Amino acid sequence: MSQSEDNLASTASLTNHDRKLIHLPGSIQPHGVLLTLNSQLHIVQVSNNTQEILGKSISELLNKPLTSLLDNQQVAAIRQCWTKKPSVYTSYKVAINTNNLEQYFDCIAHRTEETLILELEPTQSSSELSFLSFHALVSEAIADIQKTSNLSDFLHLVTSQVKEITAFDRVIIYQFDHTGAGSVVAEAKREDLPPYLGLHYPATDIPQQARNLYKRGMLRFVPNLTAPAVKLVPIDNPITQQPLDLSLSVLRSVDTCCMEYYQNMGVSAILVIALIQDQQLWGLISCHHQTPKPLSYEMRQICAFLGRIVSSELTHKVNELELDYQVKLKSLQSEFIESISQADNFIDALIKPEIRLLDVVSASGAAVCLDNEITLVGTTPEIEQVRAVIEWADTQIKDNLFSTNSLPQLYPESVAFKDTASGLLLLRISQVRRYYILWFRPEVIQTVNWAGNPHQAFQVTEVDGTVTLSPRKSFAKWQETVRLTSLPWKECELDSAIALRNAIVGIVLSKADELAKINRELERSNRQLASFAYAASHDLKEPLRGIYNYSTILLEDYAQVLDDEGIECLQTVVNLSVRMETLINALLRLAQLGQAQLRKQATNLNELLTELIDILRASRPDSHLFDIRIPRPLPTIDCDAVLVNEIFSNLITNAFKYNDKTDQWVEIGYLDSHLVNPVFYVRDNGIGIPQHHRETIFRLFKRLHSQEKYGGGVGAGLAIVKKIVELHNGRIWVESTPGMGSTFYLTLE
Repeated sequence: MSQSEDNLASTASLTNHDRKLIHLPGSIQPHGVLLTLNSQLHIVQVSNNTQEILGKSISELLNKPLTSLLDNQQVAAIRQCWTKKPSVYTSYKVAINTNNLEQYFDCIAHRTEETLILELEPTQSSSELSFLSFHALVSEAIADIQKTSNLSDFLHLVTSQVKEITAFDRVIIYQFDHTGAGSVVAEAKREDLPPYLGLHYPATDIPQQARNLYKRGMLRFVPNLTAPAVKLVPIDNPITQQPLDLSLSVLRSVDTCCMEYYQNMGVSAILVIALIQDQQLWGLISCHHQTPKPLSYEMRQICAFLGRIVSSELTHKVNELELDYQVKLKSLQSEFIESISQADNFIDALIKPEIRLLDVVSASGAAVCLDNEITLVGTTPEIEQVRAVIEWADTQIKDNLFSTNSLPQLYPESVAFKDTASGLLLLRISQVRRYYILWFRPEVIQTVNWAGNPHQAFQVTEVDGTVTLSPRKSFAKWQETVRLTSLPWKECELDSAIALRNAIVGIVLSKADELAKINRELERSNRQLASFAYAASHDLKEPLRGIYNYSTILLEDYAQVLDDEGIECLQTVVNLSVRMETLINALLRLAQLGQAQLRKQATNLNELLTELIDILRASRPDSHLFDIRIPRPLPTIDCDAVLVNEIFSNLITNAFKYNDKTDQWVEIGYLDSHLVNPVFYVRDNGIGIPQHHRETIFRLFKRLHSQEKYGGGVGAGLAIVKKIVELHNGRIWVESTPGMGSTFYLTLE
């Protein structure tokens, strides 16, 4: 076979290895018996070792009721398993007459959608482990684990406690990285065994299929890796006519490749406990023994319980480690967004002081690209090299956020500037304009200790045209120098970049796009609108401006010849002229809406509201005092996104404006009963609206309170909202309880 053919065979075999249906082996381990039952509790499938363990032949059990094996009381208890959810384990102690002798068994039951699976393991005890015995075994271990604050000390203590409880030769904690590869981060072992601590393992050692099963099953026990598997009879389940799903079977047989892998390590028995953090598989507590090792079901349950305690503590300790860093990023992010929202010059807001742009993602350099203008900050490649990276990104990267800690692997030309940009975090700010922020990290040369050569994780051989996959023979330490990589980007750093994008889009680009759209609408408006706009802005505003200016001159230059009453009158004229200009502007906005052509497009309301809320929070220094709730994701609808943004902006602003509560909140959602044209709502806990005012509030210039109360205003906001809703052929109404709050409902068609 040629080198290229060998590579092809290797790739194909590794792919098949990862896709192997290890949950459908059609066999079990020989230290127990498996029975498959239908809904009437008749035995429809058995493992081919019933004679040895139960003293009953297959023909004595197959297609017989479970009462032929267990007494009525035991069968009644097992029948209750049908009422439980699939994947829930239930265990019993049962007694079975085997060869005229009463034998006790641990009976572990769980159901799939179609069948009930019973697994029977012989035991010497007829009673469950008492609470006091259980408490005595684990209470001290749990107490020690919970009071250990340092993560590394915590993990090492866990391995020691598990080794003491189980008496396995070696206990390690194996942590996965984002690629599925892993490393040993804690170890307790027999003194004469070689250490695995610090060794790395490729992702192929524990393929995705196996990782999925660990996440679902929590615990895997194999007392004897060399014991031959026992086939099921019949091989396919008669109910489904498919291989029996043994994903959650405690007796599921071991894949031959996995068996060989452990044998190459000199391991004969294993116990593996999954560690779950934030509903993801964080790692494994892996116990190894050099010789076959039985372990009672009760002891395994203790280990599973301990695994859940460790997972809970792990989540707390890992989160605690990252919390300070996340708080720091959030603080920087908040300050940064506030400065951007208040700045006149976008570039200046981003790069002055320049350290903030770098700190929000812990980068050593950055580049801000606005169309053809590129501004560099910190330690970066040359500007032409940055321009070339952007050209590459234009064609190769479609997402708004992209990160890599090894840019040279994707863009070979970047090897030339690896010292400044082996790591890249790229943020696309606009899909229309060429607006980017790029952050850079330098190369960090690392020495990685592998458990055997990772490039030879599996050996591929061909005999008579058949390709065979075998795990590597050696797990001795193999060192590799990793180059052209930077420190990886953390999830919280990526979140920080996305938050920055949302703020920029909301504060800067959305405003620019909105103005551009309004200008385009104005250009298409008819002559009647143009005439009205001219009359409103020129014919009305010009004399109003004169009134304001002359009144101001009189106040400034002739105040000494006026008495207090005259000054007060002139000040009133100034105030009234300002208010009149506000009223004219509101009239003009309504006129524009009356002539506007909707620019409908599919709009994700979740994204729209995220950007809007970011703007509102950034523009209000007291934003921490109110709470905006969106209890579930909103649908995507066809609408004019700019105008719908104005609807929610007005409603949310009013909700907080007319609110005298200490803890203010607004909830945005939609009703389930209207799925074709959803009824959206904006609910608050504000001052409420009396019954007789619920129609008048939508009239132009209608305020329910004096100018001095609730921040003033001219009473045009809800009139504009109603006009936009009507442009969408929808309707808006309000339900309210004075003193308790209001709910505005609206439809958009």
